[in-house]
Amino acid sequence: MKLQQLFDDDDAVSPVIGVILMVAITVILAAVIATFVLGLGDQVSNTAPQATFSFDYEATGGGSGDLTITHDGGDSISETELYVRGAGGAGGQWSGSVGSSSEVRAGNSWSISSVSDSATVRVVYQSNDGGNSATLGRWTGPNA
Repeated sequence: MKLQQLFDDDDAVSPVIGVILMVAITVILAAVIATFVLGLGDQVSNTAPQATFSFDYEATGGGSGDLTITHDGGDSISETELYVRGAGGAGGQWSGSVGSSSEVRAGNSWSISSVSDSATVRVVYQSNDGGNSATLGRWTGPNA
């Protein structure tokens, strides 16, 4: 057997590389098609915004007080997708003063009167299509 013949013999290299490439392309195509068929691509974009809210409660007497909710930072959120929910007289769609835009941004606040000191109030994001919601902030009254 000639040693030089082993180095020059490359008959099997091309078919093996071809098979490996065909398998790799098939796997990639199957993954892309499965993503679209199962709808996994839509779930990636449907994430809730990240925002921070602070709560300032001032007792007015009789077991109730005024609650001011302030957007401290994070993503801007459409006013139509932001709700305040809770017990003890608090609740509804965000209706704070946001100026000329309908986006709730850092620094915007909403004051609610006559909130029970035993209430729990949550700032909730709810997408307009109803598919995604998240609690962005929570306040519990001093007597809750």
